[in-house]
Amino acid sequence: MLSPAGPPGQLTDALTVLDAGEPRMLGVGDESVRKWKRVREEGGTDALRQRPATGRPPKLDDVQVEQVRTALEQGAQTHGFEADPWTLERVGLVVERVTGVVLSRASVWRLLTGRLGWSLQRPKRRAVEPDDSEIARWIAHEWPRIKKGP
Repeated sequence: MLSPAGPPGQLTDALTVLDAGEPRMLGVGDESVRKWKRVREEGGTDALRQRPATGRPPKLDDVQVEQVRTALEQGAQTHGFEADPWTLERVGLVVERVTGVVLSRASVWRLLTGRLGWSLQRPKRRAVEPDDSEIARWIAHEWPRIKKGP
C-alpha cells in the first residue's frame, strides 16, 4: 500500500503532487489523496509521516534470534539429530531449547525466511554408494524396455 511518507524527500514530493491535484502521478486513488489532505489539515505535515508498524510484537527479540542463528549454524548433528538437513520441526525444537519459546511451524518458517534470511534448500537424492556397473546395466537393458517410442 502506498502512503505519502516514505524515504527522505518522498513526503515533500507527495505533498507537491497533492497540492497540484494530480493523484494519478502518485499512482493512487482520489480517496487516498482526500484522506491525506484531511490528515495534513488536522495534524500538519508531521501527521503524514510513517508510523511504526502496529500489531503483536514478535515472540523472539533480536538477541534471541541471534542465539538461534548461532545454534543453527552449528548444524543439526551438533544438536543430536542423525542427519544434517534442518526441518521446521527440528528448528522449532532448537528454538525451544535455546530460548524457551515454543513456535508454531508457520512461525518457525517466518523466523527462518524473514528474520534470518534463510531459504528452502532441498538435498539431491542420490544413492549412498552408486554402483556404476549397475547403472550401465539398467540404462542398457531396463531403460529401452520401459521407454515410450523409438
